[in-house]
Amino acid sequence: MNVAHPFREGNGRATRIWLDLILKQSLGQVVDWSQVNPEDYLLAMERSPIRTRELSQLLQESLSSDVHNRKVYMKGVDQSYAYEGYQLFQTEDL
Repeated sequence: MNVAHPFREGNGRATRIWLDLILKQSLGQVVDWSQVNPEDYLLAMERSPIRTRELSQLLQESLSSDVHNRKVYMKGVDQSYAYEGYQLFQTEDL
């Protein structure tokens, strides 16, 4: 999805939301993005068109079955923006 998404801005955020929806529907789990190291994640994403195992392993280690927990979701939104370099606002402050 990261490669196929046609827009430069929002590509990572859209991919993470899409992935969580797929995981929630198929596995009953979501990624707790606050548990994913940003540097490791971005490096794994860069290499993912060639080697998917690294990204898969990284995300598997951060799966949560707490799919209805608003805090897990909102932390994921915050972390998603942090990966992109946007940290001016936090969801708990909005």
